[in-house]
Amino acid sequence: MKALQGILIGGATIAAMAFTAPAFAQATAGQERPAAAPAGKAGDQTMSEGEVRKVDRQGKKITLKHGPLKNLDMPAMTMAFQVADPAMLGKVKVGDKVRFHAENPGGKLTVTDIQPAK
Repeated sequence: MKALQGILIGGATIAAMAFTAPAFAQATAGQERPAAAPAGKAGDQTMSEGEVRKVDRQGKKITLKHGPLKNLDMPAMTMAFQVADPAMLGKVKVGDKVRFHAENPGGKLTVTDIQPAK
């Protein structure tokens, strides 16, 4: 009886391993980068280049066509950001070339500083 019990327990263990290993491998496959952009290093105030594509004062957002965001490890693209201070939106208009700093607090990409490009 104990031999049969040992075989059943061993078989159940092997079956459990066989079903969980592929699921784990599939869940972690291709995860070289985190799903969300990292928050960046504390105190890193790296400025990035961009062009204003849309200003949404009501939604407190700005759409920027930007180069790489080194502090967030993001490639160049066009995307909407929240703004830390809605007053920033009064300083820019569509077509302006800007330098800006973005962060990712709580998974919400946010412009924390924006200046006209020189």
